[in-house]
Formats: sequence, C-alpha cells, structure tokens
Amino acid sequence: MTIGVLALQGDFDAHRQRLEELGAKVVLVRKSEQLDEIDGLVIPGGESSTFLKLLGADGFETLKQFVRVKPTFGTCAGAILLANEVENPKQAGLGVLDVRIRRNAYGRQLESSIREGKMNGSPLEMVFIRAPKFEQLGTGVEVIATEGNDPVAVRQGNVMAATFHPELSEDPRVHAAFLQTVKEDLVDRTMGMLESGPSLSEVLKHERSAHPDKL
Repeated sequence: MTIGVLALQGDFDAHRQRLEELGAKVVLVRKSEQLDEIDGLVIPGGESSTFLKLLGADGFETLKQFVRVKPTFGTCAGAILLANEVENPKQAGLGVLDVRIRRNAYGRQLESSIREGKMNGSPLEMVFIRAPKFEQLGTGVEVIATEGNDPVAVRQGNVMAATFHPELSEDPRVHAAFLQTVKEDLVDRTMGMLESGPSLSEVLKHERSAHPDKL
C-alpha cells in the first residue's frame, strides 16, 4: 500500500511519520505525475487558497480527477479543499465531500488549542490550529469523530476529512481509519466483486462498523 502526502505546504512530514509508523509506504507528492504511483492521498493543513495557487490550473484538474476515484484524506486546509461548499470567504474547491465548511471558525492562530474529543466513543486528543468547522453535512456523510456536539472528522465513500490535526497527536487511530479505507478500495480494485453478493470492501466495512474499536 502506497500513500501519497501532498508536500506543497503544511506539516506533511508529520503525516509521513504517522503513516510509516502504521506500516504504509509513503511518497511525498510534489508533481502531478506522482499521483499515478499511489493508492491514496493525504492533503495536509496549511492555507487552502495557497494550495490552489501552488497547484495551478493543470495541477488542480489532475488532483480533482484523482480524488474522484481514489481514497483521499484532508486535514484542516485539506478538508476545506475537499468540501463542495466553503464560507468565510467563499472558495472553489475539489467538491467531492458533501459538506458546508467555514474557514477559521475557531479563531486566529493565537486561539489555537488542544482539546479532547471522541472517536468511536473513546477519548481522542485533537489539535486545532485556525481550524475550519463543518456547518452542514450531506445525508451520505458519516461522522467518525466529534468534539463536544461538533463533527470534526467525517467520511463519505473513499473521502475522509478532519478539521483538526491528527498528525500532531500521538494517537494513530485517525490515520489508521484512512488506511483501512484505502485497503477496502484496493480489495475491490484487485479482487473485483463477490459473485451475487456485496463487494469485498462492503464486507470489510461491515466488519469495521461491527468492531469500531479495531480501527
């Protein structure tokens, strides 16, 4: 399993370390042709409008094609890029996650904080830095982590997004959940569909929902 981390800005190396600790091979993606080498992609934090400038028109279109077909996980600015509706201010994005998200909803850099949220009912340390906030979720969006009453990590199909920075915590569960999503996608791509039954990834997803503590 090869995971790419978009290495244009943000703490991409922290993501690399977390993923390698979980056994993944990691490629730092700086050129669009590298997307052909990977099974899933992490878009780290940073500044979402700067990402758009650094990608350029061609890079943006290539990335847009990738996230429509392969697993992608965005954190903070990455989550903003994945959303189909962005506020404060409005901004174009990749539009693959059916959410409305508000930039800088938790305040400026000086108001960054470490909080305790929950993932699958268990405590999870969460680092918020100029974090966005999910203001509305589409019907197909699954909440996988919360802070108070707020959803802070979500999944829709092969797309995951978190408004906090899991790479800055010692807890690997969020990255492990993304690797599980990539694994399920790879199973379907390499093994095909079960005859007269659900896809193999659907079987794995059933196991995941039945035993969430194993993520």
